[in-house]
Amino acid sequence: MTAPEPATAAPPETVQPETVLNERGLSRQLSSVQQTMMALGGAIGTGMFLLVGLAVQIAGPAIIVSYVIVAGISLLMGRALTDLSVAHPTAGAFGVYADLYLSPLAGYAVRVSYWAMEVIATGGQLVAASIYMHFWFPSVPAPVWIASFAAVLLFANSRAVGRLGAVESWLVMIKLVAIAAFIAIALVFVFGAAGRPAIGLHNLTAGGFAPFGAAGIGLGCCFVLYSFIGIEIVGVTSGEAADPARTIPKAVRRLVFGLSALYLVTVTLLAAVVPWQQLGVAKSPFVTALTSLGIPAAAGVMNFVVLSAALSSANANLYLISRTLFSLARAGYAPRALGDVNARNTPVKALLASGGWLSAAAVVAAVWPDTAYEKLVAVSLFGALFVWLTIFVTHIAFRRPRRPIGSYVGAASIVAILVGTRWVPGLGATLLAGAVWLALVVLGYFGSGRRLKQRSSIAA
Repeated sequence: MTAPEPATAAPPETVQPETVLNERGLSRQLSSVQQTMMALGGAIGTGMFLLVGLAVQIAGPAIIVSYVIVAGISLLMGRALTDLSVAHPTAGAFGVYADLYLSPLAGYAVRVSYWAMEVIATGGQLVAASIYMHFWFPSVPAPVWIASFAAVLLFANSRAVGRLGAVESWLVMIKLVAIAAFIAIALVFVFGAAGRPAIGLHNLTAGGFAPFGAAGIGLGCCFVLYSFIGIEIVGVTSGEAADPARTIPKAVRRLVFGLSALYLVTVTLLAAVVPWQQLGVAKSPFVTALTSLGIPAAAGVMNFVVLSAALSSANANLYLISRTLFSLARAGYAPRALGDVNARNTPVKALLASGGWLSAAAVVAAVWPDTAYEKLVAVSLFGALFVWLTIFVTHIAFRRPRRPIGSYVGAASIVAILVGTRWVPGLGATLLAGAVWLALVVLGYFGSGRRLKQRSSIAA
């Protein structure tokens, strides 16, 4: 496999396309560290702390191999997005790039799909948060927690982006410290220390390392990829990066390699300390693991951590959806007022318009209390896969007539995972929801104000 060509930075004096210039007005306050933390905040959430319980039911301990495969796909996507973001740093990111190098319809479709996907995914994070709160307050209905957390996060996102980046950095640090603590505790039990007998790696092979074979590993990638969704936020933060040509490549490298290593070590130890058959989504697998090790107090602490992880991801997602809707408004695909920024250079109108849709998560949790999280994951997964596929295809067009082999491989892998969702329990609605959604997107594009304006201009 040949690596994609080095990204070409666009110097400050370079004249950018009108599509990029339309998105001026946001503050460039995010440092490389804050960009990385924002992306980690979006990625390290329920995909790791809750969804792994479903993933391991598909592949068994061999889910570790699924993580290796998806880590490779993520690296390819990160390189492609870096190439594009350094050339055109803008909040619209891959939506703007698709508009420039594929077609206006593609640009519209990926931005609207990403916005909808992140709204649904944010709802899923809030549903997960309500599951975690059930650990302490079993009698309080889930919709109460969802509404409360949504209000707090909307307020946090209305602040200046520099302050939001700082808050998110601290929330991510809580997650990283907790994961490090879990790794330390798990290592003590797996290899033995301080007089404790070693559990060993027996649980990784009991019943077979890959009880469902290669098919299980492949299908496991469908769930695992959801754990990596969020790293594309680096492209979105390029619109508010202090020095895009320098910070974006650094942020992507830190993110993809760090996240991959973190997932692989943590999931391996998780599968080692508790039999994979005992994992699920009734509560966090990490809480299950610590409880099984006889550390109930640590389980309570870990439940607080996974709660903060879900809220951190929801917080980062709200940043994403507000900037995506802002980009759509500036491009003429949404009401013009949604492209306004306040005195802090924050698109509050786009934030509030997006946040209003989170009420749907409370409805889903009320109607399907036992399967709300899985339903939201199944629907939002299509949007995530569609966005990654579009990034790869856009990069191929961007590098034409060269052949970025990595992006061809990445695109083929995403298509395979998308098709594979048809056979994954819990994800049966992904393809159907995707087909219906794309049909609605096409209708929305041809009925959008910008499209009508273009027709009028041509007629004149």
